[in-house]
Amino acid sequence: MADRYRPTPAVQRAREGNPSKSAIKEGVVVPRAILAEPNWAEVFRFSPDTAVESANVRCRDVASQEWRRVVPVLEVAAGIGEVDHTTVKDMCVCVARIDQAERDLSERGLMVTAERGTVKNGAATIASQYRTQLARYIRELGLSPSSRAAITAPDTDDEDDSDIWD
Repeated sequence: MADRYRPTPAVQRAREGNPSKSAIKEGVVVPRAILAEPNWAEVFRFSPDTAVESANVRCRDVASQEWRRVVPVLEVAAGIGEVDHTTVKDMCVCVARIDQAERDLSERGLMVTAERGTVKNGAATIASQYRTQLARYIRELGLSPSSRAAITAPDTDDEDDSDIWD
């Protein structure tokens, strides 16, 4: 089911024959680009605390794996550009942080002992918040089956590459 609050992309409306016969707004055309993987050491910085540093090392690895898994698909399917770099990077950070929170939940459990007795592990709340954000990134980038149905693959016509805006 389509999101009734989000406008239908211009290409999709034209392809469907513009059933409402209203004016089609073209929107912004983003030049395609091959995104360079970020330096994850800048995102997950070095820490003198060995426990924090081991978590950061794992976050770097998880984020890098997610980047290498998702970006090639997005470059072909969605035609992402340089302006999408931050969004994809943030999505990879979300995946790494969810992994970190889930590892903490596996090690310490859902309930932990604190000053006031047994309480809910804060990693459960953190994982939930990151999952909510990740779901938004997945929808925006067209990485779920339902959101992929709404995306039109970019044209691969190589007739005239002289002007990127054609």
